[in-house]
Amino acid sequence: MSPNSPPTFTHRQTQATKPEPGVNPLSIAPRKNSERGDGSSVSLIGVRKFKDMPLSQATQRGLAAKKFKELTAIQRATIPHALAGRDVLGAAKTGSGKTLAFIIPLLEILFKQKWGRQDGLGGLVIAPTRELAMQIFKQLIDAGSYHSLSAGLLIGGKNVKDEKDTVNKMNLLVATPGRLLQHMDETPLFDCVTLKVLVLDEADRILDLGFAATLKAILANLPKQRQTLCFSATQTKSVKDLARLSLVSPEYLAVHAESTSATPPKLTQLVATCPLDKKMETLWAFIKSHLTSKTLVFLSSCKQVRFVHEIFRRMRPGVPVAMLHGRMKQMARMKTFETFARANHICLFATDVAARGLDFPAVDWVVQADCPEDVPCYIHRVGRYVLYISQILTLFYRSW
Repeated sequence: MSPNSPPTFTHRQTQATKPEPGVNPLSIAPRKNSERGDGSSVSLIGVRKFKDMPLSQATQRGLAAKKFKELTAIQRATIPHALAGRDVLGAAKTGSGKTLAFIIPLLEILFKQKWGRQDGLGGLVIAPTRELAMQIFKQLIDAGSYHSLSAGLLIGGKNVKDEKDTVNKMNLLVATPGRLLQHMDETPLFDCVTLKVLVLDEADRILDLGFAATLKAILANLPKQRQTLCFSATQTKSVKDLARLSLVSPEYLAVHAESTSATPPKLTQLVATCPLDKKMETLWAFIKSHLTSKTLVFLSSCKQVRFVHEIFRRMRPGVPVAMLHGRMKQMARMKTFETFARANHICLFATDVAARGLDFPAVDWVVQADCPEDVPCYIHRVGRYVLYISQILTLFYRSW
């Protein structure tokens, strides 16, 4: 083994160094490289770099290939408890690395159980939107590229018949609630009796009333004996919600619980007020004065998005305009998503379908032309895009 190769760790070492229940690993200062020792006392906690963690060689190689080096705060807080087999409720600011915080335990838990392709479904990730599910699936493929596990993506807008032919052969599934329940109801021989780990990404959104009946039906098809990981930028401690998810003594790990603000500190937030009948005029003036910017405009409904997009498209502001909402067909949504992600100068009108965990690089402005429903919605809208640039400015329109 070369000096730069990650050390090989055993399952016994991992078990011996797991954190105590109720302890937040962030309370332990990260260790320096000089404190690693000879590897005999390796720990899951107090570790800053992935290569120093007791992870399988397959996971280490996948992380190294994609240049994942240092753990974020939410990863340092939740991965040790998840690897110890405990249920986790993880809350952290949007864009803090939550996806990898559940993908790594998912891969490691199945690896340690020597899960194979013939063993059935071992891990299930549920996300509220198609675009978020696609991003999670991509990162799962990246991190797990050296594992011998099969993985599938179940989202609306794709051919159900094609999915039916392969869904029974998957060890890992990333799915939206509606399509997952459809397969549970309609696909012969598809079951989840072997499931070991359930992950709910953007768990607060999945617990909303719009998903309540679907989620209840899905959970009825899952085994009671499983590990459950819930992640979001905002999280619930409601006994009623936790009971619905069948969580057992969950570890509540809120990275931003002691912060003065739930939004990233580098986020500059501005408020502009205007009369209601001047709202479109003000928005037009803003876009015309930022033709070299990448702008994301949030509106309250699909109808609003279509209306504003059509008006601005015909008026030709001097910058490409696009729209993204939940009633678009899947191929159109994917095309818009990719176009906006690649463009340097563009204006995207969107509903809150774009507020949940989507990675849009280098967004200059987030404009809230319609009020968010609540504070968590505001956090999701503005928080993610600070990932890619040192400063981001947000306009929040209040009309009266």
